[in-house]
Amino acid sequence: MTDDLTATRDTFIGDPPRRPIHRAWIVAAVTLGALVAAAAFRSSTGVLLEPVEQEFGWSRATTSGAVSLNLVLYGLTAPFAAALMERWGVRRIVTIALIAVGLASAATMFMTSAWQLWLLWGFVIGIGTGSMALVFGAIVANRWFVSHRGLVMGVFAAANATGQLIFLPAIAWAATQHGWRSAALIVAALALLIAVLTGLFLVDRPADRGLLPFGAAEGYAVESTSVTRDGDAPTQSPARLPVSVLARVSRTWTFWALMLTFWVCGWSTNGLMQTHFIPAAHDHGMGTQTAAGLLALVGIFDIAGTIASGWLTDRVDSRILLAIYYGGRGLSLLAIDAVLGPNVQPGLWVFIVFYGLDWVATVPPTVALCRQHFGIEDSGIVFGWVFAAHMVGAGVGASIAGWVRTESGSYSSAWLLAAVLCFASVVIALSIPKRAKVLSPQTH
Repeated sequence: MTDDLTATRDTFIGDPPRRPIHRAWIVAAVTLGALVAAAAFRSSTGVLLEPVEQEFGWSRATTSGAVSLNLVLYGLTAPFAAALMERWGVRRIVTIALIAVGLASAATMFMTSAWQLWLLWGFVIGIGTGSMALVFGAIVANRWFVSHRGLVMGVFAAANATGQLIFLPAIAWAATQHGWRSAALIVAALALLIAVLTGLFLVDRPADRGLLPFGAAEGYAVESTSVTRDGDAPTQSPARLPVSVLARVSRTWTFWALMLTFWVCGWSTNGLMQTHFIPAAHDHGMGTQTAAGLLALVGIFDIAGTIASGWLTDRVDSRILLAIYYGGRGLSLLAIDAVLGPNVQPGLWVFIVFYGLDWVATVPPTVALCRQHFGIEDSGIVFGWVFAAHMVGAGVGASIAGWVRTESGSYSSAWLLAAVLCFASVVIALSIPKRAKVLSPQTH
């Protein structure tokens, strides 16, 4: 067996050297730091908008346009960032993205025109944070872990809420006490600090250090090419590769099922609940500050729920998990009108806890299905397209819910529509064909 391993070094890797801490955990820690920081960059926008408007006299439409551009690019960048990571390496792309975010944030301190806001916050920071979206975490988890892969992805998925909880209060305090430029400086310094850490400690693949992924047995087969690419695909440009992968995987029902369910996920979380929960609660007589506090609690339970979902993904059929998550979300949306009121009642506490636990729980099983059906190399790009659908769903959901409120005077139809979409996602998730994992003889 040893001779075979030596003779096919491009396919198999021998035992890793023994060390107290596997390098995978160091890479995971740096990845988590970058994802948490990226969440801080994105959440800082809400803190900085109003003082920027007041100083320059810009309208909410002007600043919101820059934010919208940021969100669109955040989603659409993901598959192309994944291709760049495949072509030029994760460490290089993430480090460049962090430097770009840091420099753009610092440059906002000197802006004088609205077009500069669109360029820096909208374009540069949108692309930069999009390059550090969950696609980045999915690539690292798939490459570096065999056992605990789902749990690690769950931790990565929880980074968004973690970043907001850790950094948003500090950024808000700095903006209030010392002006918005000090907050922008904090974001810039954080980005550049994490860029140094990724440059020093992030490693593209275990094989680059002569290691196996964490939890892999001796003789673990390392996939050198993807199951969905042509033989010459690695030579394709990063601009063409995502389109090429999309053309292939779009012929499968699994891809469309993942796209549709994650589109509903974005609709029912970022689009509907994150955007409209506070005004909906206010419609029922609840104070804005109380509603904002409840939404913050959703973020706390989000962390626990996503990590737990990652643990379950290592042990339970991902299709079943998705069906449970979407079904439970649909039921909770049917109940929200009944539990909202001027005061926080026990039913509303139940809703907050459940919706928080369920918020990003869909990410680990969705990433797992991308990997199982499309291979470890293409899974990052495939999930990038699925993630783009999530952000499009968020935009559509936010717009339609706002239109419903304007036309009808309440959000009741918006909750009902989102619930129906969640129930449809249950059926779609269960329709995904079961397929054996393609990478490893010992996957968990």
